[in-house]
Amino acid sequence: MVKISKISGLGATVIVDDAGAAARTISNDITNFQFATPRGVQDITGVDKSAHERLLLLSDYSVTLNGVYNSAANQSHDVLKTVPSSPAVARNIKIEPTSGSTPYLSCLCLITDYTVTRAAAGELTWSAPAVLSDGTVPTWN
Repeated sequence: MVKISKISGLGATVIVDDAGAAARTISNDITNFQFATPRGVQDITGVDKSAHERLLLLSDYSVTLNGVYNSAANQSHDVLKTVPSSPAVARNIKIEPTSGSTPYLSCLCLITDYTVTRAAAGELTWSAPAVLSDGTVPTWN
């Protein structure tokens, strides 16, 4: 019997610290997310080469969370409403992209924006991009 290790993203969990560093599970408000773990590269190609030579440099992390506006206590708006008005507060963002706690990616981030959109049809949604803040290499757990 072959064990299948492929899984869907159903049942994902997203936990974001509020401004007071309390972890809040706001998965029910999130409609989709995207994250990336790029590495910088340095081109070190000599003039004697016909193809690029590169070195890997610093690791990075970025994430964009998108969701439905929810103003209940400890839900998405309550967690994100301080982004534009408070001093820069590093917040832990933990994403468990599967139904369960493994694997997960957790990083200390700066949320750089909290955009609320009211669409023509009446939907009230939000988007919150964030970037790595503390110099710790993002790693899957």
